Amino acid sequence: MPVKGLKDNAIKTSIETLNACLADLVALGLALKQAHWNVKGRNFIGIHELFDAVYARVADGVDVVAERVQILGGAALGTVEVVSGAAKMKAYPTNVVEDLKHVEEVSKRLADVGERVRKSIEVISEAGDEGTVDVLVGLSRQLDKDLWFVESHLGK
Repeated sequence: MPVKGLKDNAIKTSIETLNACLADLVALGLALKQAHWNVKGRNFIGIHELFDAVYARVADGVDVVAERVQILGGAALGTVEVVSGAAKMKAYPTNVVEDLKHVEEVSKRLADVGERVRKSIEVISEAGDEGTVDVLVGLSRQLDKDLWFVESHLGK
C-alpha cells in the first residue's frame, strides 16, 4: 500500500527515479568490489580498506533506496539483468591493478553517480515527494563525502 497523501504522479515518478538510482548504486557497489579485490601498490592496505568501507556505505544506500521503493508501493528492481541494462554508470575496467589508477576510476564513478542522485532530487522534489527527497539528500551527502575520501589520495 503506497504512502497516503502523495499524488499518484509523485509516487510513479519517485519509484521510477529511485529504481534508476538503485541500478547505479548496485553497479557502483560492484565496481568498488572490483577495485577492492584487485588493487595493488604502495598504498595497498589503506586503499583496499577504504574501498571496502565505501562499498559498505553504498550497500546501505542500496538498501535504503530499495526499501523506499517498497514503501511507495513499487517493486525494487535490482537483479543483475535489470542493473546491467539500466545503470548509466560507465563500466568499470577489469584490467586495472595500480592503486592510484583504481582511485581515479572509483572517483569518476562516485562523482558520476552523485551527480545523477542530485538530478534525481530535483525531479522528485518537482513531483512533490519530500520524503523521498530526504532519502536522496542523505545519500548524496554520503556519496560526496566518500568521493572526498577517495579523491584525497590523488591530492585533490
